[in-house]
Amino acid sequence: MVSLPTIVEEIAPPVIPDRVRLYLDASKSDSTKRAYRTDWSDFRTWCESHGLRALPATPDTVAAYISDQADQGKKASTINRRLAAIRFAHKAAGIDSPTNTTLVEMTGSGIRRRIGTAQQAKAPAVKEVIANMVAVLPDSLIGTRDKALLLLGFAGAFRRSELVALDLDDMHECPEGLRVTVRRSKTDQEGAGMVKGIPYGKSSDLCPVRAVKAWITAANLQKGALFRGMNRHDKICSARLTGKAVAEIIKRTAKASGHDSTIFSGHSLRAGLATSAAAAGVSERKIMDQTGHKSERMVRRYIRDGEMFRENAAGAVL
Repeated sequence: MVSLPTIVEEIAPPVIPDRVRLYLDASKSDSTKRAYRTDWSDFRTWCESHGLRALPATPDTVAAYISDQADQGKKASTINRRLAAIRFAHKAAGIDSPTNTTLVEMTGSGIRRRIGTAQQAKAPAVKEVIANMVAVLPDSLIGTRDKALLLLGFAGAFRRSELVALDLDDMHECPEGLRVTVRRSKTDQEGAGMVKGIPYGKSSDLCPVRAVKAWITAANLQKGALFRGMNRHDKICSARLTGKAVAEIIKRTAKASGHDSTIFSGHSLRAGLATSAAAAGVSERKIMDQTGHKSERMVRRYIRDGEMFRENAAGAVL
């Protein structure tokens, strides 16, 4: 686990009581803490190599730094992340951030206009892709696990971090399928939680409920993590499956089913459900209920992809 107090202490060593340190560490996700440490280290190293101060940094220094980042071919999203780390460092030290000045803001705007802000999105694993992936899984314990992971991840539009965090106690069977409790997510860092409904599939081959139950039975799981690592001898490990492993399973299965594995990622299951649901005419609100998106803007990207040919102006006249 990345320690947030460590980052703060690197910037401006404060005297922090242990009980405060505990809650300070919990204020940011591990991924955010890793990003802050990496990006702050990059900025500090750059400043040292140019004989400049990183803290407090002047607006001229920050503007020169992000300009250099753009010249090196860094993406706009990476530069924005670097600025967030610089902003956090100054805030933690009780210093006004140079990132809020007109010079830095206008420099950043010019960089975004010059290099563009579009991100290279990974492909959604839509229903047809999922069907192809499931069809090539081996008739083994690891194949049973991966089928449950792929189908549940797709049906629940889960983030990979949510998938690997699921415990058996989070799965509640009901006549309609499964009620799955998500105790914490990227957009719910304070753990309010939500429950997702996973219905029985029309086809037994693509049914997430049957697949999950088959995995639990085959693995003889009694409590703890739902998805776990396995060794090459098909023996279940005690360790919880990692988010990186989920992405590797998706890529490996995509390749085995004849797809280009490089265009898929750990996000593809979530994007695939949203895109497939939009193509089937499911409303924006119902899609958001399943994905847990808080912003209509985010989910509308998938809806546009799903409706691209279903409601196509050219298709209506050609």
